[in-house]
Amino acid sequence: PFQVVGGKVKKPGKRGRKPAKIDLKAKLERSRQSARECRARKKLRYQYLEELVSSRERAICALREELEMYKQWCMAMDQGKIPSEIKALLTGEEQGKAQQNSTKLAKAAKTEVNSSNP
Repeated sequence: PFQVVGGKVKKPGKRGRKPAKIDLKAKLERSRQSARECRARKKLRYQYLEELVSSRERAICALREELEMYKQWCMAMDQGKIPSEIKALLTGEEQGKAQQNSTKLAKAAKTEVNSSNP
């Protein structure tokens, strides 16, 4: 009944270690708990994905509205009209540039006065 393999005596039968006696009820309970946790993770994952999809859909709608606004502006400018929003942007930029230039000149004047006085 014994076999000699590689100088070692082996007994016939299953290889490897014998599984320990596991309580069947405990094993079933662990399995149920694992399934509950898996379902909870799956639910959270789907909630996250649904929120992500809805936020992306909102962003797409906002971008489409913005694109439509730009198309309207372009059509108006093709007809020789300047939309009031663009006029406001242009005058706002011109005023901003004028203010920046005046502050730069004031700063330059201050530095010249400070450098000429010892």
